[in-house]
Amino acid sequence: MLRLRRRQRLRRKEATAIVERLKASLGIEIAGAEEPIDTAEADSWQILLVKDKSIGFMINDRPFLTVRGLLAFKPERLYVTVDMGAVKFVYNGADIMAPGIVDADRAIHVGDLVWVRDEKNKQPLAIGEALLTGDEMIAAESGKAVKSIHHVGDNLWKIDEE
Repeated sequence: MLRLRRRQRLRRKEATAIVERLKASLGIEIAGAEEPIDTAEADSWQILLVKDKSIGFMINDRPFLTVRGLLAFKPERLYVTVDMGAVKFVYNGADIMAPGIVDADRAIHVGDLVWVRDEKNKQPLAIGEALLTGDEMIAAESGKAVKSIHHVGDNLWKIDEE
């Protein structure tokens, strides 16, 4: 179980910058001016908290939503959709292989942070880093397409269960 350490409130300017970056990349609004954002450390993660819920995290100074954050805010950008046969592997933390991908946001570039969803329910399963563009993911018939970073059931997911 991860423990949150070094929790601190972000300055309004820093919080606004994070909110604007999330809005630009995912097209979502995570908090208004009245909602303060806190950061905390948990192992190697830098977690973003709103109302004591871990809604996001920082990866190499890039903000992105956690799987729980994706469930709450439902973005429509930077998604990778996998077939139902791949779900159990993604759920267990496996990297996403190109043959299991049925759709992807065509705006994805190599190195982008993306979220992975199942094709039936369109529910988020994982967050990862794109190894191919969106068009390449759809066309590829072999190889790795997304390197998994965080998934349902991992320690970051369990933070909010305490």
